[in-house]
Amino acid sequence: MNDQNQQEVTIRDNPDKGRFDVLVEDTQAGFSMYKDFGEMQRIFYHTVVFDEFEGRGLAGTLTRTALSTSVQAGYRIVAVCPYVKKWLTTHHDFDDATDPVGREHLRALR
Repeated sequence: MNDQNQQEVTIRDNPDKGRFDVLVEDTQAGFSMYKDFGEMQRIFYHTVVFDEFEGRGLAGTLTRTALSTSVQAGYRIVAVCPYVKKWLTTHHDFDDATDPVGREHLRALR
């Protein structure tokens, strides 16, 4: 896939680091951190796109791919990350795969 500047974008799961990475032309452009929890829940807790890559739609592309990949693997989404939480308010195709944030999720991130 390409970004708004028509540069090649790759998004890949990096389970050893607990994150999805977004790369532009093979250069790290950002990531979305997650922690697997309990019975097939995936807590997304921090999303970053580096300053030099902002304004290209990468955060939305990263979020959609990370959530889609997770749901396809059988995970339910728990959105602690403010960006992911807000993104979900306008992308209702994930409503049936999202669980509310509970104290147990926040404790798991400590």
